[in-house]
Amino acid sequence: MKSVKIRDRVVGPGQPAFVVAEIGINHNGDIDLAKKLVIAAASSGCDAVKFQKRTVDVVYSKVELDRPRESPFGTTNRNLKYGLEFGYGQYVEIDRLCRSLDIMWYASCWDEGSVEFIEQFDPPCYKIASACLTDHNLLRHHRKTGRPLILSTGMSTLEQIDRALEVLGREDLIILHCTSVYPASLDELNLRIIPKLIERYDVPVGYSGHEVGLYTSLAAVVLGACLVERHITLNRAMWGTDQAASVEPHGIAKLIKAIRATEVALGDGVKRLYESEVPVMKKLRRVGL
Repeated sequence: MKSVKIRDRVVGPGQPAFVVAEIGINHNGDIDLAKKLVIAAASSGCDAVKFQKRTVDVVYSKVELDRPRESPFGTTNRNLKYGLEFGYGQYVEIDRLCRSLDIMWYASCWDEGSVEFIEQFDPPCYKIASACLTDHNLLRHHRKTGRPLILSTGMSTLEQIDRALEVLGREDLIILHCTSVYPASLDELNLRIIPKLIERYDVPVGYSGHEVGLYTSLAAVVLGACLVERHITLNRAMWGTDQAASVEPHGIAKLIKAIRATEVALGDGVKRLYESEVPVMKKLRRVGL
């Protein structure tokens, strides 16, 4: 299996797990809140933060945008979607901050125009959201950028994933196992699919989690996930559709510490007698004939 290089980080088997804090729309349209989330992710030891980018009138129909929906931005879904969308100026600020903190940032782009928009910032990679896995034109457009791609597979069948990989190819590709429910219940996480995806596709496989708690993400690493993505929030009780399925900064830091310790503990799989065991062996070993 080939590893994938994301800037100066190699992601794949035998490498430390690449940890991504998904800010997504948890910034609630507030650039100052977005900056606080970036700083929290960097302070926690994350390798990257991820945003979402949409051209609202392309991604959503007029009927959907006109639908009544109460939010801090107004009374329609249109008000909400536009209220949560950052423009060029905000992304300039995000880019400047991330560079100063030496943390990578990228986005999941839901339409071709959004890919072109984010291209201005020379991202290290792109994530393709689960909802976009069957949009083959969008997959092709991402591939034209020549950047590494991270494909999320929530709400998808194996046959749909097969077809997506036929379109994308397998070079510079990471697949994420995911369950697209916010928050997801434990009985629907199906973490045992991770080694099966590794075997089926022979590409690095990661995990995008939306569940409450941390230990399941740690279990994903034990099962072979080379990338872990969790939503980050300053407070799970904040307004916003994704906040309850997110992790607060102290939780992200705790998860990363546990992942690093687990990676050391997993070892290399070669059975050996350690020098530290020799005195114990001499004291306790019994030999029978």
